[in-house]
Amino acid sequence: MDSPTDLGSLAGKSVVVIGGGFGGLSTACYLADAGADVTLLEKNEQLGGRASRLEVDGFQFDMGPSWYLMSDVFERFFGHFGRDPAEYYSLSRLDPHYRIFFKDGDRVDLVPDLEENKRLFESYEPGAGEALSRYLETSKRNYELGMREFVYKDRPRLRDYADLEVLRHSRHLSLLGTMQGHVEEYFSHPKLQQIMQYTLVFLGGSPHNTPALYNLMSHVDFNMGVYYPDGGIGTVVDGIVELGEELGVEFYTDQPVRKIAGRRGGFAVRTEGGGEFLADLVVSDADYAHTEQELLSPEKRQYPAEYWESRTYAPSAYLVYLGVEGEVEPLAHHTLVLPTDWDDHFEEIFEKPAWPENPAYYLCVPSKTDAAVAPEGHSNLFALVPIAPGLEDTPERRAAFREQLFDDIEANTGVDLRDRIVVEETFCVDDFADRYNAYAGSALGLAHTLSQTALLRPNRESSAVDGLYFTGSYTTPGIGVPMCLISGQLTAERMAETSETN
Repeated sequence: MDSPTDLGSLAGKSVVVIGGGFGGLSTACYLADAGADVTLLEKNEQLGGRASRLEVDGFQFDMGPSWYLMSDVFERFFGHFGRDPAEYYSLSRLDPHYRIFFKDGDRVDLVPDLEENKRLFESYEPGAGEALSRYLETSKRNYELGMREFVYKDRPRLRDYADLEVLRHSRHLSLLGTMQGHVEEYFSHPKLQQIMQYTLVFLGGSPHNTPALYNLMSHVDFNMGVYYPDGGIGTVVDGIVELGEELGVEFYTDQPVRKIAGRRGGFAVRTEGGGEFLADLVVSDADYAHTEQELLSPEKRQYPAEYWESRTYAPSAYLVYLGVEGEVEPLAHHTLVLPTDWDDHFEEIFEKPAWPENPAYYLCVPSKTDAAVAPEGHSNLFALVPIAPGLEDTPERRAAFREQLFDDIEANTGVDLRDRIVVEETFCVDDFADRYNAYAGSALGLAHTLSQTALLRPNRESSAVDGLYFTGSYTTPGIGVPMCLISGQLTAERMAETSETN
């Protein structure tokens, strides 16, 4: 892939980056490397944004992202600065990549060996093994073309898609239709369809509203592998922060921003408690809607409140972090528990918001791979149930759902947790809103629907405030740790382009 655009025009500029999630950290590194004077302000007590860590009584939990996918993106990111990820953290490849418990009693493991996965598919449906090969060929082509032409290249205007080169590449991509329609062309068995679509949970969509282009995630899953950074995703945050410090970024935690005033060449970013940081340019990695609606005066907002109200948001989540005595043997490092028909669960997220009656959910047991995240003789476990953003989130509702979830885990995996719990913390809709200023308590931001993909996502550069930019999951390329890393590069490039003309 091409190297990032020259960022030399940013040398000597002072920049405040608001928010220390992966998008903010990435942008800060690119800007500092280009010679800018970069200050990053983080609202909370630690850097990483949604990739926060919870440490309680010898247990260390990744509070947010826990899958390390698309290792090529991390290699490219560190490579831009003449580094390698291995200088900052080590990786272990998982085997199995993940385990699925279907709620009819069926259980499958997806593994690094493609031939074994093909045999698994064939056992469900004659011809499905070869169909998997064909599907992954398409997925690989879409990944390579899509990453080169549409992920690493920012195309914010309709005319950016109109040149012959773009149209030539577009013909080879699955740009139209939904994931459900695309997967049905290859597999009839509903369980195989679910296996090919589980990543939609991490993109914040459903099979019926996510573009078919995202079949490229199957190449990531089956061909590129699933890894674990020793110590958890938090060690990746530590690595990027260490890189940022080497490049000269100044990091400040416990600095909630209350107002962005001024314009290019004369910004003042004011924090709770009366602090003020002056800058030539500002980048926000905070929740986009929060930035516009709360940090800017009305005349400086690009989008009215009605715009944000009309958007489709990715799910929120009910999370419970558990320190458990003993082993949880039936579970793998990554485990999915899926109803054989998950349409009702997606409907309860996107169509008729409600706490799910028969949820699909994810269980993570990093202590299967890393003994350091739990005391000896104990297991580190968290459960994540995607739920609709904006749901009523009360202690009573959480307590009732906890009992429902523990019953479901025991019934479908055989793991009885209740009498072995020594640490327990929950995190839900109101916590996402409070800790991350997340609109409607979404865990991820804007969903990747057909009408919210590519140039249809919010602008990377403010059209109302000269010198204000955005990075992170609301912008392109979108949701997920790798995408947010790439957003940092794209935002820095846009800043350099506009700085050349100002």
